[in-house]
Amino acid sequence: MIQFALNHMTVAPLSFRDTVALARDLGCVGVELRNDLGRPLFDGMAPADAGAFVRDAGLRFLALADVKRFNDWGPETETAARALMGIAVASGAEAVALIPRNDNLGMGNGERQAALRVALRALAPMLRDHGLTGLVEPLGFVTCPVRDKSETVDAIEATGGADVLRLVHDTFHHTLAGGGALHPAATGIVHVSGVRDRALATAQMEDRHRVLVDEDDRLGTVAQIARLLEQGWSGPVSFECFAPEVRNAPDPRGRIGASMEFIREGLARRAA
Repeated sequence: MIQFALNHMTVAPLSFRDTVALARDLGCVGVELRNDLGRPLFDGMAPADAGAFVRDAGLRFLALADVKRFNDWGPETETAARALMGIAVASGAEAVALIPRNDNLGMGNGERQAALRVALRALAPMLRDHGLTGLVEPLGFVTCPVRDKSETVDAIEATGGADVLRLVHDTFHHTLAGGGALHPAATGIVHVSGVRDRALATAQMEDRHRVLVDEDDRLGTVAQIARLLEQGWSGPVSFECFAPEVRNAPDPRGRIGASMEFIREGLARRAA
C-alpha cells in the first residue's frame, strides 16, 4: 500500500501543531517540516518537544528542510548544515533536505560536477556523525546545476556517500529535467504535485503552478509513482505543493484526501 506523507509547504499557513494533526487525520506515515516559512521553526516549540509531538501523533518526522545552496560549499554553508543537523537530531528527524543553488551559476560541464562532489564529500561524514540521512533534491529548472539525477547518483557513489545520501524524486522537477532514469534504489522520498495549466510550456512551469494531483495533471505523476513502485521502491510519497490556491484552501483535509484517493485509484488501475 502506498505510504503518504505531508510536507508543511502544502499547508504553509497552518501552525506546526495543526499540520501534524492534519497529517495524522489523513492517515499519513509522516511529515516533513521546514525552516523557510517565514516564522520560527516549530512555531517556537523546543526541538525535543516538537519531535515528541510528532511521535505522539503516531507519525515519523521524515525530514527537516533545508540546507539551501548546499553545492555552493564554504564556511557559511557548513555552519548552516551543522546547525540544521543539530536541530534534526534534537527533534528526532530522520533526515535533512539538501537544496542546490538555482541561480544559473556553476553550470559548466565539469564545474557543476566538481562543486557537487566537494559538497557531498564534506556532508557525508557530518551526516554519519549525526546519524542522519541527507536528501539531495535535483531541481529541474534550467538554472540549476544539480538537475540530472543520474549525474547526482554518480557523484554520491564517487564520494562514498551512498550510505547517508539519498535522492528526492520530485515529480515536478523530474518532468522539468526531461525525465530520464528513476534510480529507485538511491531514492529516499518522493515529492508529488501536479500542474494543470495547459497554456504553459514545460520550461515555463514554476513552483507557483504546483497544485494537488488530479485528473488534469500534466506531469504524469501517477505514472511516475507506478514506475518507481514497479522497480522496487516502497518509501513515502509526500505532498509538496506551492500554489497559493492549495496553501490557502479552506478545506485542506478534503482536498488532499481527494488527491490521495485519485492517486490510489490510478495506481490500482495501472496494476489491474
